[in-house]
Amino acid sequence: MGKILVTGATGNVGRHVVSQLAEAGLEVRALVRDPERARLPVETVRGDLTAAETLEPALRDVESVFLLWPGFTTGNAADMVTAIAKHARRVVFLSANVADEPETHYHEIERLIRHSGLGWTFLRPGGFAANTLGWAGQIRQGVVRWPFGQASRSLIHEKDIAAVAVHVLTSAGHNGAAYVLTGPEQLTQAEQVRLIGEVIRREVRWEEQPVEEARERLMAAWGDPAFVDGALTTWERFVTHPEQATDTVRRLLGRPALTFRQWARDHAADFS
Repeated sequence: MGKILVTGATGNVGRHVVSQLAEAGLEVRALVRDPERARLPVETVRGDLTAAETLEPALRDVESVFLLWPGFTTGNAADMVTAIAKHARRVVFLSANVADEPETHYHEIERLIRHSGLGWTFLRPGGFAANTLGWAGQIRQGVVRWPFGQASRSLIHEKDIAAVAVHVLTSAGHNGAAYVLTGPEQLTQAEQVRLIGEVIRREVRWEEQPVEEARERLMAAWGDPAFVDGALTTWERFVTHPEQATDTVRRLLGRPALTFRQWARDHAADFS
């Protein structure tokens, strides 16, 4: 098997992809903006996906790429995909489960990859369990004030996304596949908060936040009106139409997906 380039190598998913590939004894190269700070157990090179001209050294002798696009717009994604296609044979793109939603940058990058000549596999996770880390400060105070407490999600552990990525990168039969990835269970946001409290042995309650107040807060944090409104619309939809759980992790890995409780145990220190 040829060398594998991992982008987003210091992120929630990418770091696990790197470590799992390295533990399997495979030849891995990590693309990072600051190699000195990355502290990864593999060859590390400096580069930036948003500056395609920096990718040439990172792509040399690479056969496969794990691709995570850093942003909410396509930017120079066309140049980036072209640069990858000059060197690699296949790409595993960490997309999102937005196939039935209005046009997003994920749709456009998937289109670019489809027309690039690369072999491809798209991973389309639903909600990340790690997004609940955004409540950490409130959980320490004992109250999470947030909108749509009855929005039901099937949150996935980042370790499972990474494990599926590694499986796809290292086995045959996935070319042209788009895998929707979720956790094994549906939990409302209020239930997620309660469960985190149980794991860290602290009473934490949910307080429903008015939508307009939440929008102001999210605008201050994210700054993109379309992204904020899209998130709020999605959460509202999950109140009446819960995010469906898939069995993709079990089918691909031969074991059940990790539960949200397991994720909370793995991250208990982040909430304490």
